[in-house]
Amino acid sequence: MLEITNKTKQKINRKTTDALAEYVLKFYHQEAQEVSLVVIGDKKMHSLNYEFRGFDKTTDVLSFPAAKNAPGFLGEIFVNIQEAARTSKYREMFGELKTPTYIFYFLAVHGLLHLLGYDDKTEKGRRAMIILGSKFLSGFFHKKVL
Repeated sequence: MLEITNKTKQKINRKTTDALAEYVLKFYHQEAQEVSLVVIGDKKMHSLNYEFRGFDKTTDVLSFPAAKNAPGFLGEIFVNIQEAARTSKYREMFGELKTPTYIFYFLAVHGLLHLLGYDDKTEKGRRAMIILGSKFLSGFFHKKVL
């Protein structure tokens, strides 16, 4: 189950976002797990990135796994909706220009993958997560153009 908190004025499709998260969690047999998704902007993301990672800049997505003593709760994901709108930044990653909506969903899936144990600290891990995230979106949307 996905709990969505949107702290921006940007509209998101809650039903689709929830269904996408369920799709990914079901694949990993984690559909009973709860996840919190918080949609924020640059300023709040900058603050979180500095506070928790020591980076004095904004970023696109942060994931915080739940404590081991919180059964049933996988963790919390923060997605920067303003970063998702910077589509040209992601052109190299995907090999083509994607819409802000696609990038938002990709970042949500990317955050989920982190909560499920994936890591992108190495180039190999980063590429694997990009490929996996893209495959989840493709499977979920059945190659539908966003």
